[in-house]
Amino acid sequence: MNVAFIPVRGGSKSIPLKNIREIAGKPLAYWTAKAANDCEEIDRIYIATDSDRIRETVEGFGLNKVYVIGRSANSATDTASTESAMLEFAEKYEFDNIVLIQATSPLLTSADISGGFSEFNKPGTDSVLSAVRQKRFQWKIDREGCAAPINYDVFHRPRRQEFDGYLVENGAFYIISRELLLESRNRLAGNIHIYEMDEASYLEIDEPNDWIIIEKLLMDRIKKTVKIPEIKMFLTDCDGCLTDGGMYYSENGDEMKRFNTLDGMGVQMLRERGILTGIVTGEKRELNKRRAQKLRMDIYEEGVQDKISVVRRLCENYNIDMQNVAYIGDDINDLEVIRAVGFGCSVANGVKAVKEAARYVTVKLGGQGAVREVVDFILGRR
Repeated sequence: MNVAFIPVRGGSKSIPLKNIREIAGKPLAYWTAKAANDCEEIDRIYIATDSDRIRETVEGFGLNKVYVIGRSANSATDTASTESAMLEFAEKYEFDNIVLIQATSPLLTSADISGGFSEFNKPGTDSVLSAVRQKRFQWKIDREGCAAPINYDVFHRPRRQEFDGYLVENGAFYIISRELLLESRNRLAGNIHIYEMDEASYLEIDEPNDWIIIEKLLMDRIKKTVKIPEIKMFLTDCDGCLTDGGMYYSENGDEMKRFNTLDGMGVQMLRERGILTGIVTGEKRELNKRRAQKLRMDIYEEGVQDKISVVRRLCENYNIDMQNVAYIGDDINDLEVIRAVGFGCSVANGVKAVKEAARYVTVKLGGQGAVREVVDFILGRR
């Protein structure tokens, strides 16, 4: 039996509770757990944690191979090695081979893990680690302070395409048998082989700046894999999507709302492409109605308690299939619609259930360009 082992502790100092902080619409630990869950070679996934909050979050992933287990305080300190957690696990559970996966490497894919097992199953291989190829020129400084090249000749500088470069451990995964792990007390031992991953996977999340870069790479990947049907009708909730969800009042007590001009231009772009646009909201607010009129939207439905019935009626009226509808929401009353339409989306600050049901979760917050982000995504794929 092959198992995946993902240690996630709650005491990260650089980014507090980073393992369950959302990145690209999902908790960080979700991405590696999902990659392992989709890998045919893995039978079970054990996520070991010392945090009740992490346990609760992971149990909500809905991944059928995932089991959350405890982790001793000694193996979850700042100074404890990952090996201590692996050995603690290996001494309690029976399995044949283990792949250690670092939750801080969300760019890992199921294909990478499968490739690692293909390498591991080659005759004479005892353990495998993931690595990336870097094509950079390395230097060192001697005791006198002089610099010298390590991996190339300065008088014969190779072109990039002719330069083999070197392999760098990226920390994404390690594969070893239970027997050898217990014998060597180390994640790698014996005849070690390498599985080479994509160069972008060199990055792992340790510092806040890593988060920004990796989230952008994740979103780019998601956009390439999400299939968008032909969109003929684009609907959105208002408060929390077109606005930031806040309520503002003037000194005279007049109600105000904050809309974003980027979203307004997005609606215009859709209209120019012949796509129907509209708002379906549970509120009855004159400000919302005026915004819909200003944007020249085709549809404005207010005071709606049963949004799914209204959207179905609109589809019948305009002779449009539900699969050709895009909808953006942020709260529980949007959930049925998001599940039913062809392209259901959630803003970044939507409630958990909505984000889990959505086919796409924006990076931007509601009222801060989230609607425009979805529009750009749709039009960019047409």
